[in-house]
Amino acid sequence: MAKVIMTCGKICSGKSTYAAKLCSELNAVILSVDELTLALFRNETGEMHDVYVERAEKYFFEKSVQIVRAGMNVILDWGLWTKAERKYAKEFYDSQNIECELHYLRISDELWKKRISERNSLVKAGKVSAYYVDEGLAMKFASIFEEPEDHEINKIIS
Repeated sequence: MAKVIMTCGKICSGKSTYAAKLCSELNAVILSVDELTLALFRNETGEMHDVYVERAEKYFFEKSVQIVRAGMNVILDWGLWTKAERKYAKEFYDSQNIECELHYLRISDELWKKRISERNSLVKAGKVSAYYVDEGLAMKFASIFEEPEDHEINKIIS
């Protein structure tokens, strides 16, 4: 039976890289909020960014059900940063009788800062399509992120 893998971790923690690795291992479809919003709006979302992210997540929850019912595994490639988001996702999939797992990408603050710097260099050089994470954005997301509790996690990636 197909299932949903939910990736959880801070911005630049390696979720997309991990999702790509899992994709080939599990014969899965990746649903990425960043990929969708960047394809549609580039870096021009402005004050509407959070609204577009919320709409993309809602769309992907519904689409993931169709994909799983068609027999394919799904990987949700977005942060699930808050306990409330993770609870909603778990309850949503439980209500659809779909197995889901939370894979938490845990990284040290030192490695996190290094990855942000590396990604920003790639974004500036035009080598990747991703959001540039300045200090203000990094601090915003650090303040939002709620580390998952043990009972929420199916697998820890370090």
